[in-house]
Amino acid sequence: MNLFGNAAFCIGKWRVDPALDELSREGTTIKLEPRTMRVLVCLAERAGEVVSVNELLETVWKDLVVTQSSVYQAIAVLRRALGDNPRSPTYIASVLRRGYRLIAPIEPDGKMADLVTLPAEGPVGGDSDSEEKPAPVMEEARALAPEAPEASEASEAPETPEGGPGVERRRGLRYGLTLIALLLLAGGVWWFSPRFDRGHLAARSAAYPADWTSRAEATNAVFTPPPHSVAVLPFTNLSGDPKQEYFSDGMTEELINALAQVDALRVTARTSSFSFKGKDADIATIARQLNVAVILEGSVRRSGNKVRITAQLVNGVNGFHTWSQDYDRDLNDVLNLQTDIATAVARELQAKLLGDEAPRIELGGTRNSDAFDAYLRGSKALSSHHDASSLQSAIDAFTDAIRLDPNYALAFAGRSQALSGYASDIATGTAIRDFFDKAESDARQAIKLAPELAEGHFALANFLDGGSLDFIRAGEAYQRAMTLAPGNATALGGGGRFAAWMGRFEAGIAAVHRAAALDPLNPRSRELLGQALYFSRRYKDAVAAFGEVISLEPEYTAAYGWRGLGYYGLGDFQSARTSCESKPNYWVSQWCLALVYEKLGRPADAKTGLKKWQAASGNSAAYQWATIYAQWGNTLTALEWLETASRVRDPGLEFLKTDPLMDPLRNEPRFQAIVRQLRFPE
Repeated sequence: MNLFGNAAFCIGKWRVDPALDELSREGTTIKLEPRTMRVLVCLAERAGEVVSVNELLETVWKDLVVTQSSVYQAIAVLRRALGDNPRSPTYIASVLRRGYRLIAPIEPDGKMADLVTLPAEGPVGGDSDSEEKPAPVMEEARALAPEAPEASEASEAPETPEGGPGVERRRGLRYGLTLIALLLLAGGVWWFSPRFDRGHLAARSAAYPADWTSRAEATNAVFTPPPHSVAVLPFTNLSGDPKQEYFSDGMTEELINALAQVDALRVTARTSSFSFKGKDADIATIARQLNVAVILEGSVRRSGNKVRITAQLVNGVNGFHTWSQDYDRDLNDVLNLQTDIATAVARELQAKLLGDEAPRIELGGTRNSDAFDAYLRGSKALSSHHDASSLQSAIDAFTDAIRLDPNYALAFAGRSQALSGYASDIATGTAIRDFFDKAESDARQAIKLAPELAEGHFALANFLDGGSLDFIRAGEAYQRAMTLAPGNATALGGGGRFAAWMGRFEAGIAAVHRAAALDPLNPRSRELLGQALYFSRRYKDAVAAFGEVISLEPEYTAAYGWRGLGYYGLGDFQSARTSCESKPNYWVSQWCLALVYEKLGRPADAKTGLKKWQAASGNSAAYQWATIYAQWGNTLTALEWLETASRVRDPGLEFLKTDPLMDPLRNEPRFQAIVRQLRFPE
């Protein structure tokens, strides 16, 4: 059925006849599937506006039950048929998460010219008798073009004075769209201009605020993302139940992890990818901020034990969809599902697959759907907030997963990390050791079940580092995790910072730099980089890194204190004071202020702040107090507190080998004895 009577169009040099479902140019005819032609007609009816995927589905496929892939495939066919330039689309532009916009200008067919009365203002620009003069709606379509995804908001044209050309274009749009609507209702004939080419745009540049096509190409020319780089955006929850959000988020995270197992791919980490959740950002913006060549997005629809995933790849440079696929599976088959999507994406990107990637992708997983569901709930809680409630929820959910599948290695690794976090940040007294002991047991069980599982080795490294102070074996575990998962930003960041603590500055900073590149919008990755630089005594670079943390997340309290310590290392005590006083109640800021106030000739303030901190914390910050007394020049008290820190196994001792604040004590025999006891790696 022809949706719009006998309407005919011309796009570029293509003549479109929806009644015949064909495109023709210079005697060549291309037959199109009827629904594909209807998609083009729907876009033409609302030229210059965004038409959502759901609107196209409801209009073109209203009599069928199909997925969004049908729209993606139709758009791809249209673009191929029209010969659209992939680097600067002339006809159809993609708008991320919203739909598509027809950006080709529109004007009445010459056969209908005598039926058309143009508005009083007339066409914009040029001589009224010129054959090249477009109708007002064509001019407005070009004026709308800067809103396409490749153009930034900052580049939009300024408003024109009242009565100027911009006003005429806006009036022309109103009249032009009214004209189109009347022609459609009358079954008339209308055309797309065949003159949307670079030469014509150059000739008409005076009539427009900017040449969008040239600007887009110029932008694309300087954006050269790494090959085989991909970001996975949070998949949309189509289950009809907001409580299932954890499931769609969890499936997204599992796909990120699966793709990261493919050596040839460079995959953006979860935190940066998820930073765009709920935001109406276009593909070009996201690709540039994450520095990736392609975006993987899609949707998840879960019903009982069944799941349907629609996945699609979008070119980050031009916004074109390059691949899409629907997957209908049982949740018991979720491991194969992750493998299928990861390998399909890798092949579509022409990334070299090194043998069978499936064993690595499926390593440590489960085929028990209920256990998988519990694991996703645990992962959601662990990645949200490190407070008592979220950590306990994560521990409980991972425990459910392990109960349902005692061989679920990833669940053991996840619970180990949650237990270590609880021991370090929440627990007090003897409970600290209990949580650390359980964390060690879970980490070792994960490795026993899956010896090549990077998450298991990383969990063990966390325990050995903070819970055991076994720095030699912690270093081995961190290195093992980074070797097994060279694309895992969490392993690279944690392992790189630890390497810097142990004096392996070059390797440590390189690893944390790679973590920051994989997770560019995650303030935590920048904090780890800043710490690695600080302990490497590159104070200026450390201050800059902590400044980036604050730019990404102004309420990231730790960054203010660490930045203050960086300024302290530079000898800029006033800047250190200003930074630390911004968030004075956080422990790093309290540490910094006790040092800075003394340097600024305010010893009473320094001592008062330290006493309040000691009264609130007992011996839990004994290491930090040792550094403060060392910087104050009170060597004996500093050594006493350092010995206390050694006796209570203060996790702060992990700083000792390279901490610049301990330099006044390094020649002391008592200090050297403690260093020997801790057995730092050479």
